[in-house]
Amino acid sequence: MKATKIVATIGPASESEEMLERLFSAGVNVCRLNFSHGSHEWHSDAIGRIRSVSDRLGVHVGVLADLQGPRIRTLVSDEIVLESDQRVVVVGGMPSGGDELSIGLDCPRVVANFVEGHEILIEDGLMRLRVVSSGTDRVEAVVIDGGVVKNHKGINVPDTDVPLASLTEKDLSDLAFVLDEGVDFVALSFVRRGADVRDLRARILSHLGDRAEAVPQIVSKVERKEALLALPEILRETDVVMVARGDLGIEAQPSRVTIFQKEIIAQCLKAARPVIVATQMLDSMIRNPRPTRAEVSDVSNAVIDHADAVMLSGETAGGAYPFETVSTMSAIIRDTEESPFDDVLEALETTVDSDYVSVLRGAYDLARHSQARAILLFSHSGFTARLMSHFRPQERLYVATDEVLTARQLALVWGVRSYVTERTEDPYKAIVGLIDRLKKEDRLKVGDSAVIVLGALPGVGSLRLVGVQVVE
Repeated sequence: MKATKIVATIGPASESEEMLERLFSAGVNVCRLNFSHGSHEWHSDAIGRIRSVSDRLGVHVGVLADLQGPRIRTLVSDEIVLESDQRVVVVGGMPSGGDELSIGLDCPRVVANFVEGHEILIEDGLMRLRVVSSGTDRVEAVVIDGGVVKNHKGINVPDTDVPLASLTEKDLSDLAFVLDEGVDFVALSFVRRGADVRDLRARILSHLGDRAEAVPQIVSKVERKEALLALPEILRETDVVMVARGDLGIEAQPSRVTIFQKEIIAQCLKAARPVIVATQMLDSMIRNPRPTRAEVSDVSNAVIDHADAVMLSGETAGGAYPFETVSTMSAIIRDTEESPFDDVLEALETTVDSDYVSVLRGAYDLARHSQARAILLFSHSGFTARLMSHFRPQERLYVATDEVLTARQLALVWGVRSYVTERTEDPYKAIVGLIDRLKKEDRLKVGDSAVIVLGALPGVGSLRLVGVQVVE
């Protein structure tokens, strides 16, 4: 059983039940739906198939709805060829024409925030402009890297404050839809500060009303400079973090993306927040049946950094080899985890302020020194399981929960394999049932020892470390 989880983006190449079954069997733990593409009808059908296949296979696969977020795009009536050192005018709205070379932006307010020296990046940074004079409704820029500007292409402005709400009208419509569909995670794009996450959570709770027990977890995508600076406050508000290396590599220096990745993962580990590493992990497998050696190293290094999950985007959404890609990623994860290079010799430190920390640290130490084969937990909300996972124990981490939503959300958490049990007022009964299931699956056998931790039920009791138990 691999400890590092796999998030796979679902698209035309992977939407069929037959392919979903193959992907789940190959190691996919969470399915990402990209709301930059597809209708609500398509997404609803995809969610239905994901649920159907996971139920049939008896696995708890999470569904992550990735909201598009605020995007600035070009407005041009015809293609414009830009050459280095050329002067170009950038305006808010569609350019009016005339003799001067002009590019419009669909966010007029951002133009007033440009100042001399700011860079404007077009189409994932393929073209680059630098502002040389500014104004309230138009600026003049010089072309640093040229190319062909087409209509509706993405714009990045890494130096400029973007006066856009974190949720667009499209995002709000998509959010209402995914909440009614019962997704397990909602990803917030272009997070800038903790307040963005608080706003999304308030909207989720308001929409769900008396269905508040079905609250999806929030995945904050770190892809702007502001998010890097505000990461501590974002970590206080969010449930999960995604290192979105695509836009991060455009907004910040590409040469520092690996450093940013390691810094973000380290802070997430201290805060006990699950973290996903995303973008172009096995990008060449969109076209080829085998990865490059650099891609193998990339996935392996994310595992060594102790990321909770690694993510596939175009590789599984529209690539020619979705099954082979997932199988390859699973093999890289397993081989890396079997090596000594990802081992944690001491329990990781945490900044979480909870009485649970000392109990779970005790469980970690007990498992390590008693040579237990597994750690068994009962966790109603998943908090106990996530905090236990934070320590990155070498022992298998099996979790019994009485909430299906919790089981699906734990699908993203490092090292956790969850089982749904019947509701009970005695968590230990759930552990007894869990042991029986693990014996049937040959994950535990008679004579094995396991450390047992019982999380609290809502409003009842507290966390308890039961100790070491020998399987009978």
